[in-house]
Amino acid sequence: MCGIVGYIGRRDVAPLLLEGLQRLEYRGYDSAGIALHASGKTGGLKSAKAKGRVRDLEARLPKRFAGTTGIAHTRWATHGAPNDVNAHPHLDAEEKVAVVHNGIIDNASDLRAKLSAEGVAFLSDTDTEVLAHLIGRSQAPTLEEKVREALRLVEGTYGIAVLHADFPDRIVVARNGSPVVLGIGEKEMFVSSDVAALVSHTRQVVTLDDGEMATLKADDYRTYTTEGSTTSAQPTTVEWEAESYDMGGHDTYMHKEITEQVDAVDRVLRGRIDDRFSTVHLGGLNLDAREARAVRRVKILGCGTSYHAGLIGAQMIEELARIPADAEPASEFRYRNPVVDPDTLYIAVSQSGETYDALAAVQELKRKGARVLGVVNVVGSAIARETDGGVYVHAGPEVCVVSTKCFTNTVVAFALLALHLGRIRDLSVADGKRIIAGLRKLPEQIAEILRDEEHIAKLAAEYANAQSMMFIGRVRGYPAALEASLKLKEISYIHAEAYPASELKHGPLALIEPAMPTVAIVPDDDLLEKNRAALEEIKARSGRILAVAHREQEKADHTIVVPKNEDELDPILMGIPLQLLAYHTALALGRDIDKPRNLAKSVTVE
Repeated sequence: MCGIVGYIGRRDVAPLLLEGLQRLEYRGYDSAGIALHASGKTGGLKSAKAKGRVRDLEARLPKRFAGTTGIAHTRWATHGAPNDVNAHPHLDAEEKVAVVHNGIIDNASDLRAKLSAEGVAFLSDTDTEVLAHLIGRSQAPTLEEKVREALRLVEGTYGIAVLHADFPDRIVVARNGSPVVLGIGEKEMFVSSDVAALVSHTRQVVTLDDGEMATLKADDYRTYTTEGSTTSAQPTTVEWEAESYDMGGHDTYMHKEITEQVDAVDRVLRGRIDDRFSTVHLGGLNLDAREARAVRRVKILGCGTSYHAGLIGAQMIEELARIPADAEPASEFRYRNPVVDPDTLYIAVSQSGETYDALAAVQELKRKGARVLGVVNVVGSAIARETDGGVYVHAGPEVCVVSTKCFTNTVVAFALLALHLGRIRDLSVADGKRIIAGLRKLPEQIAEILRDEEHIAKLAAEYANAQSMMFIGRVRGYPAALEASLKLKEISYIHAEAYPASELKHGPLALIEPAMPTVAIVPDDDLLEKNRAALEEIKARSGRILAVAHREQEKADHTIVVPKNEDELDPILMGIPLQLLAYHTALALGRDIDKPRNLAKSVTVE
């Protein structure tokens, strides 16, 4: 979602904040702003805001805009239209308080009405401005207590950073449901909503928990709860270097991340395969063999791409471990008052580990006594900390808003989990060896697919003029079709729908015509002839077909041939060319591929 950056130290703060905001541009935003403690005799707070990109903000900064303490923000609109006034930071009436905020204040309307009745004049349409006025009107003697008093009145999610003109030696930050990360430097401190803004300056970070606050001074920091009791948050070392967040010679982050999948998949496998027992080691599960055998059902929860990865993961678990498994959107799960079964193993999937809907589902499940595992990419993220154990997918930093390598690595992680559970239960040694051999082939097979990029780019150019596209697949192919459909709509803005191929005759065939291409996932498995029958149905109605298959398909207008692996692992490979198809379609249409409209990388609000 939105991005927060803050700094306190000795350096000129504005260039540092602008650099940090640029590091966070991938998260998606519509406006940006900075507030700082002004240097010089007059002091006080100065701020600048602008609708548009960070470069628009930089062009608007006053010539004399200097200081060594400041906060900055990129906004993704929730309350109020994208414009200069609604951009953060927001100030109180006396312009003594500046606040940047990620999240949503649920009771903002009530607080706004109350403050308006007391004579407060609001300048913006945002929920965040309420916080600035609450802090500014507090009579508490310290900034920490002023912020604490304000937070007691609000309901909702927040990650905030606060400046106050009367307390120029500190920044106060707080978290509830939206990430806040402290960066520990040498006589300087940083804060951000994402380590991407910090790694060029420090790799020592402290991640706040929900209900936790911190005070940053140039040479020190302390953490405590919103109730005032001291906490002992300790720094950890960020795994990735600053170069991991650079484009590395590619035109877009998305292209870079698609090509990184060879190494990324090798990373998620490395050190985990146990040839002696034809299984894998997943030490972070915190689930011994007795507990694993007691599991009667697996429920996977995720949103968007993570949900699609969960669908594939559930099929793998059923096939290899013979445990009933299904996946469900995390955003819907807790609102249907689900029955929480003590014999069910719940798995929360999130690339960032901070997705609010998934995190809220985890918290609800934990409250009801369920065992919950996490499958996440970011070490030390909220879901990683709140679950009982889990699997890191080790995809490395993913900067493009749409997920590619994280999706692939998540599915591979589910294959490892399915193999682990299967070998504990009834999966034979021979089948264990078969799956391990297939896993080991994945990196080179992905490289083989990537070498076909020029051919896929030409096909994308042929289909880029479509107004709408249909994606179909059966059983293992259907979740891959869902993910491919999502990728296309996310970055090309072409309307796309995915259906099980078996459902065509139950309604979607009405849409088939020459102007409506179909992308068909046709693996060479026991459903091959069923899938070919679906192609016949489409061709009989003059539909154009692009097949993704293990061999040329006679009924298809075009075929992207991918290498064959084990049936259970084929969906991993089927997804790679469809990522390239979406990418080159968007490129042909001139889209902003890394920052698609209306979307954000990490969705930390409902």
